[in-house]
Amino acid sequence: MTLRITVDTDSSTAPYEQLRAQIAERARSGAVPVGYKLPTVRGLAEELGLAANTVAKAYKSLEADGVIETRGRHGTFVAAAGDAAARLAASAAATYAGEARRLGLTHEAASAAVTEALRAAYGS
Repeated sequence: MTLRITVDTDSSTAPYEQLRAQIAERARSGAVPVGYKLPTVRGLAEELGLAANTVAKAYKSLEADGVIETRGRHGTFVAAAGDAAARLAASAAATYAGEARRLGLTHEAASAAVTEALRAAYGS
């Protein structure tokens, strides 16, 4: 299996963001399975004709999002995306709950705000 990443140098989107988005999409869709070993930063940079710092920035962002994980000298691997998404959602929910309570919102008012935000994000 190959990663098949392409970077459009004429795009207004930064190369690292194109790289980050493509790897994230493939990991979340299952096109690249959990545990798949990603190319090294240098290797992918050479393959794509990018600076190593550009690839490193994309990998760092993906790792912060929980999409990939670095296992020391063993390499960088696709993480269990569902677990990462669930952790991030739980963290965001806890932050919101704390902020709503700090603002003095009732449970009902805080829940209504979340319901409305979800309705706006997902449509009805």
